[in-house]
Amino acid sequence: MRTYTIPKTFTLGAAVWAQGTEGAYNEDEKSLTVMEQFALDEPNRMQGGIGPFETLNWYHDYKKYVDIMSEMGLESFRTSITWARLIPDGENVNEKAIEFYRNYFKYIKGKGIKLWVVLYWFDMPVYLENIGGFSNRKVVDSFVRYSKKAIELFNEYVDIFYVYNEPGVDLMFKYQEEMCYPNEVDFDKSCQAQYNMIVAHGMVVNEFKKLGLNNCKIGSVVDVKYIYPRSKNIFDLKAKRYFEILQEEAWLYPLILGKFSDELFQIYKEHKINIDMEDGDLEIIQNNTISVLGINNYFPERVKAKESIPNPNAPLTMHTFYDNHIMHGRRMNLFRGWEIYPQSIYDTLMKIKEKYNNIECYITENGMGVQEEERFRGKDGVIQDDYRIEYVTEHLESCIKALNDGSNLKGYHMWSFIDLWSPSNQFLNCYGFVEYNLITKESKLKKSASWYKELIITRSLKCTD
Repeated sequence: MRTYTIPKTFTLGAAVWAQGTEGAYNEDEKSLTVMEQFALDEPNRMQGGIGPFETLNWYHDYKKYVDIMSEMGLESFRTSITWARLIPDGENVNEKAIEFYRNYFKYIKGKGIKLWVVLYWFDMPVYLENIGGFSNRKVVDSFVRYSKKAIELFNEYVDIFYVYNEPGVDLMFKYQEEMCYPNEVDFDKSCQAQYNMIVAHGMVVNEFKKLGLNNCKIGSVVDVKYIYPRSKNIFDLKAKRYFEILQEEAWLYPLILGKFSDELFQIYKEHKINIDMEDGDLEIIQNNTISVLGINNYFPERVKAKESIPNPNAPLTMHTFYDNHIMHGRRMNLFRGWEIYPQSIYDTLMKIKEKYNNIECYITENGMGVQEEERFRGKDGVIQDDYRIEYVTEHLESCIKALNDGSNLKGYHMWSFIDLWSPSNQFLNCYGFVEYNLITKESKLKKSASWYKELIITRSLKCTD
């Protein structure tokens, strides 16, 4: 057995997101988000027919959940603000939303828990998506106004504001894989929206800086993985490079280094993708980089060269440039279909150290989704999720190894604090330390919650071969 001491300065917490927990989707003047519109339009594509409408009803009942966080001893907690709740019409700030978020955040801070808040998390208001979402510069202006107002209103309770959560996934859902309203496959629009999101991000950071706040930081959360090519064959390596440029560097270069990768715009040129830019954009990006990075990391990314020539008449997507590689012998979470490879989180952190100035960072999501967890309920009524304890232990071990090797990693958040509604499969896979019963609406600690509580107290991580 190997034992690691987790530094007291290394924060241990968990996360949720607003649309997966708040409910009250049409109360107190809140307008629709793209996720809600998608569920209304295509309920048949929701597992069990469950949309993001009621979820866990935190809008009315957040205190009992925060009390559970406190009982578990969580040191930090990440959630988000719903844009369509705070500014439901693009102009007027919703006083009921201010009251809710202020009371909610104040209650968390009153429990001694550090609070991280995401400003945009897959929740574009429908009235703005209908004019193009982030592909329209008018929406950039709306987002900056919303973000500035949210920061002004709630900064006294927030330790870190994250501008975005997984912005690349947001664009994939809407404009590449038709997994969310407006259900489009339009790579040009996706690329323009990506560029505009970077500009908007710089503008928000600039507004944050002008406020002169010294009680909180600002950053963003990006889905970052280590990319393993199938082989050292030149074409497999080229596939890896495509993935790096399009899905990693497209975000991390401007957010951290203040510039775009030249190779990104070379790809755009080769595929006749024209990006509308305005004077001053690049200066905004250069002068407003982030001070802290959130890393969402669940599994490695394995890629290989395309094994068939893309149809020249088909629309571009990310998979025009590479194929995913299914490695023989890989260890799998068969419930979710994701590979388990803890080394990838270490390799990712070393990449951040070497390639991105060793920026201060946190693992903001890492976890294991499992279907029908009630199968593992013990005689005491508690779900015996030893598989989750094993998963978190192995990935935390890789985090501590990275920390010992010079990574500027400051903490770890498990996804998720509680079972919740997710955009890709709703309540089908349960991720939480805490069980949520959809029928009775009751919550109960799983075995992993008690294990995590003990870990936070003892700071002693015990690992077995």
